[in-house]
Amino acid sequence: MKFYIDSLPVLFPYPRVYPEQYAYMCDLKRTLDQGGHCVLEMPSGTGKTVSLLSLIIAYQQHYPEKRKLIYCSRTMSEIEKALAELKALMKYRTTELGYEEEFRGLGLTSRKNLCLHPSVKREKSGTVVDARCRSLTAGFVKEKKERGEDVELCVYHENLDLLEPHNLIPPGVWTFDGILKYGEQQKQCPYFTARRMMPYCNVIIYSYHYLLDPKIADRVSKELSKDCIVVFDEAHNIDNVCIESLSIDLTEDVLRKATKGVNNLDRKITEMKSSDAEKLQNEYAKLVEGLRAADEARNEEAFMANPALPDDLLTEAVPGNIRRAEHFVAFLKRFIEYLKTRMKVLNVVADTPPEFLKHLKDLTFIERKPLRFCAERLTSLVRTLELTNIEDYQPLQEVATFATLVATYETGFLLIIEPFESATATVPNPVLHLTCLDAAIAIKPVFERFYSVIVTSGTMSPLDMYPRMLNFNTVVQESFTMTLTRKSFLPMIVDRGNDQNQVTSQFEHRNDLQVQRNFGIDFDHHYGRTVLCMGVPYQYTESRILKARLEFLRETYRIKEADFLSFDAMRHAAQCLGRVIRGKDDYGIMVLADKRFNKKQTQLPKWIQQGLDAKNTKLSIDQAVGMAKNFLKEMSVPWSRAEQEGHSSWSLEDLEAHQRKKAAHGISGTDNPAMRALEGRAEVERMDVDGEGDEYGGRADVDAEMAGLADG
Repeated sequence: MKFYIDSLPVLFPYPRVYPEQYAYMCDLKRTLDQGGHCVLEMPSGTGKTVSLLSLIIAYQQHYPEKRKLIYCSRTMSEIEKALAELKALMKYRTTELGYEEEFRGLGLTSRKNLCLHPSVKREKSGTVVDARCRSLTAGFVKEKKERGEDVELCVYHENLDLLEPHNLIPPGVWTFDGILKYGEQQKQCPYFTARRMMPYCNVIIYSYHYLLDPKIADRVSKELSKDCIVVFDEAHNIDNVCIESLSIDLTEDVLRKATKGVNNLDRKITEMKSSDAEKLQNEYAKLVEGLRAADEARNEEAFMANPALPDDLLTEAVPGNIRRAEHFVAFLKRFIEYLKTRMKVLNVVADTPPEFLKHLKDLTFIERKPLRFCAERLTSLVRTLELTNIEDYQPLQEVATFATLVATYETGFLLIIEPFESATATVPNPVLHLTCLDAAIAIKPVFERFYSVIVTSGTMSPLDMYPRMLNFNTVVQESFTMTLTRKSFLPMIVDRGNDQNQVTSQFEHRNDLQVQRNFGIDFDHHYGRTVLCMGVPYQYTESRILKARLEFLRETYRIKEADFLSFDAMRHAAQCLGRVIRGKDDYGIMVLADKRFNKKQTQLPKWIQQGLDAKNTKLSIDQAVGMAKNFLKEMSVPWSRAEQEGHSSWSLEDLEAHQRKKAAHGISGTDNPAMRALEGRAEVERMDVDGEGDEYGGRADVDAEMAGLADG
């Protein structure tokens, strides 16, 4: 189907479009036109991915600057699904236009998923695959081969260097299976093909971490231009991804292995001094000029990336006390020994980064500045020493990353040292948590750098929480309802058992046997038709890390503890409920079993709220079972997709009629709020005529009922 939104021609790869898909595309276009960010909530199973891709590809191809689309999703399966949708869309565009557009779409995932080397791809650990890949592809390994030394190289990687850098793969959309098959046929590395072709692609689809985790983003996404359009799909947990990307846990075992790693470095430095001292001297000279000069080969061969080093530090000279390799190793040893001593505690300790750094300086005289350079200095040293077994240095990398983070950020972080792994443990096993409290830190560079960032999911209510937590402004913020010709999902809130005792998982009532008897409702033979949410899924509120984050949110963003906990619990509940509806021809029952859900109805997504009538709340188990039986009987009545036509599924004629209606009232193509207000008035008028206003029977009856309540 081809239609226009304002003057933009949109090619949609299906003969019919849902009204909410059209409204969603209108809001997307409005966001791109204004060049800002948006938060959009689209119901489950209504074709969010294809709507996103259709509109943005149309926008990209229509305007001469052709901005790149960076599409981020959470899991491999979601990324593969998006690639398949994109491939189908581009095939349809070719058929409709009569010619093939100059277009490349690629997905990127880890080496582990894209490696073709016979022995490396058999490894199960991603870290080992990365290390072995580096040992076969690093520049210094190639230099050894050129000098005639007996070293193994990866033939797939070598073949890439024989091709034109901008033409490693033909135009088209490449799924992971497709690029693996092409790599096998051409004997070229799929992983580095995708990495090197990123600047020449129209669409890149990859995981959140390639943009949000600074350790990865600095390597993979640094060259992306500022006019890119960024989409975070399935973004209901995006704040947690941001926090995890900048949080580190250190244990005694990690510190033991880090000590072993630093001793190995010391030994390698001694060996190099006797065999090739000039290399170490050259590295020292470059570090005087700054890290950037010492880091020419940082993109593909990187042992590790810096977690968050500002650009100005990369041009600054490295502090003198860590410039020489042997001095840096001694510095690391001292820092690791301090951490070991600091973790020998019997009570929980919580410090801010400035407090930690002051204590560190008082005991060891280690300053803040050299700590900030730790991660990059370690990378430079590993490259100079030409180390290949980098998995042995992973714990040391974690310590260096910890040092850089704790010295870079004064606020938004907290150090918590817990002497025991769990509350019931009796044997000390201390853990040092460097926990990020501010989700905005990781995502801030994305919002500042890119032209438009679209944050979207099926469950994001309440929408205003995301701009507050992530500290950004939106040009569009919208939640869409689902247009249905039959009520295909039944949300219910069950708050009483058959004995009329309240159903709740509230802490105070967990040991009440009367409450426990109400748990265990059995919906036999309909597992795929029912989602049963037992209790409100709150986080463990005694967690010290959670308490610290709640305090930070209250003090920094004025978000109350109860508001955040409730929001977090309800987004998880809503995500579970959404699993039962995977399309408009699907049906299912959603049961929220806890009296506390009655007070949280407004925090559910709009599309779930629209099906949650007052009569479906405060139910006993018997009432819920009765309603479920009636609902399933209704769903068993034969139903045809043709019944959707014109209402919840539009042909091109229906869509054009809708656009004419907009035009007749002077509403622009992307002015959805005005159109919704118009349609709302029309719906009220229709209800007045048909006598279908709510359960009372019409608008007049509702008004009379309200007047009666007022008199009473």
